Amino acid sequence: MTTRVLIVDDEPDQLGLLTTYFTRAGCTVLAVSSAEQALSLPLEMHLDLMVLDLLLPRINGWELTAHLRERYPGCPVAITSILDVEHYPQQAEARLPKPVTKAQVRDLLAENVPGWVSR
Repeated sequence: MTTRVLIVDDEPDQLGLLTTYFTRAGCTVLAVSSAEQALSLPLEMHLDLMVLDLLLPRINGWELTAHLRERYPGCPVAITSILDVEHYPQQAEARLPKPVTKAQVRDLLAENVPGWVSR
């Protein structure tokens, strides 16, 4: 079964880079550029991991984390940001400080997605 990852980042370059890293790691990626787009996804959608930027316009990453936790309980959240990690939401399972590397993405998957195997 393919690992499904939701990525939310309003910076096109970062969204593209993260999408590439996760796709190359064998994941199916749902990439959106706003919290509103993420919150419009179907409730019945299966996600294995959510990767959320903190500095989003209108609905910020802290609020989005709380909303998505309610919508997709049990799905791990990884926060990505240029902010220092001590400012990341405490309820996140993982931290992915920018700039993100391919190795960090693979480590994140190995540690947070049961059954994920490096490709």
